[in-house]
Amino acid sequence: MFPIPINENERLESLKSYQILDTEEEEDFDELAMLASAICQTPIALISLIDDKRQWFKSHKGVDVRETPREISFCAHTIAKPEEILIINDAKADERFSNNPLVIGETNVTFYAGVPLVNEDGFPLGTLCVIDQTVKELSGQQIAALKILAKQVTLKLELKRKVLVLEEKNRELTESNSFIQKFATTAAHDLKNPLSSMMLTSQALQLKLGKMEDNGCMRLIDLNISSSHKLLVLLDEMLDYSKSPASLLSNKKLIDLGEIINKVVTLINIPANVKVVSPAGKHNIYIAPVALEQILLNLLTNAIRYNDKAEGQIIIRFTETGSTYEFEIEDNGIGIQEQYLEKIFNNNFTLKITDRYNKKGTGLGLATVKGLLSVLKGTITARSEPGKWTIFYISILK
Repeated sequence: MFPIPINENERLESLKSYQILDTEEEEDFDELAMLASAICQTPIALISLIDDKRQWFKSHKGVDVRETPREISFCAHTIAKPEEILIINDAKADERFSNNPLVIGETNVTFYAGVPLVNEDGFPLGTLCVIDQTVKELSGQQIAALKILAKQVTLKLELKRKVLVLEEKNRELTESNSFIQKFATTAAHDLKNPLSSMMLTSQALQLKLGKMEDNGCMRLIDLNISSSHKLLVLLDEMLDYSKSPASLLSNKKLIDLGEIINKVVTLINIPANVKVVSPAGKHNIYIAPVALEQILLNLLTNAIRYNDKAEGQIIIRFTETGSTYEFEIEDNGIGIQEQYLEKIFNNNFTLKITDRYNKKGTGLGLATVKGLLSVLKGTITARSEPGKWTIFYISILK
């Protein structure tokens, strides 16, 4: 039975993160194996990676096979002590290997020297090993050189993993930018035309009522024009971001959180029985204001739409850490069943419920919020007690 390394499950997960098992041969790794063979004067040199059932060879100088079972692997013994090089001068005289099929069979493994490939997380992924079919000893210089080559193999593996991480981050950013661009373009164009018509109609009414000297109606018209103007400005900002989504990250500025919340509140038709409580005190934060406005607009609108209480309440809390801005938006509405707390952020997912206006949702609002937060390097989660309350937690990197 081969020895099992400490933290074997974590080691295997770390190995998977390289996405290298069963990949094609690569010249960079083959050259390092050839150097190991030449320096140690052995006919065989292997770069071996060990999963739960086998040792798989990324490079295999001197043999044709690409893998062997882990239970007969010399390298399985090597990774059990990742701080040491394992040298077997004569496997036939070593009780651990004297009956090993690789020793007594046609392969005739006699000499083995393996250096563990320990990654930056401290996990041994496999080995760089050299093998001969005769009894052999390595000099001090050969052992030192084999260790140096093993470090080079590990560095190449780490570089490949970092490239994978960067590619994944780039893919996520591309998807986020694409989402923001499509949403902003569609929403802005769909809303701008009717808003412009509202502005023109309101201005015409303003002129007519001005002649009639109806001060009460004039105040309502002035409020309508003011709100329409604010919405048009917001839509113009959205169109600007749709042309360059990355500007969400670059067009940040220092803003008063209270002023942003007040601006959003004036854009929403808040029923008389719903109270919005803003964070106490003054908070200046450095963020893209249009993104925060959209996030708050979506969350507050939902909190109002799905509130069935005689006295509705929405509480906005804010705290700041050394690296993040933390928000909580709590309401005392109808709540969300636990099985839906993650699904609600998916595109086009909508709960089978109607709001206070007897309308069903589109499934776009919370997906939009998540998309915006992704671009801002933020996250959103939710907790709820159905029938009583829901809290959304937002964390945004400074």
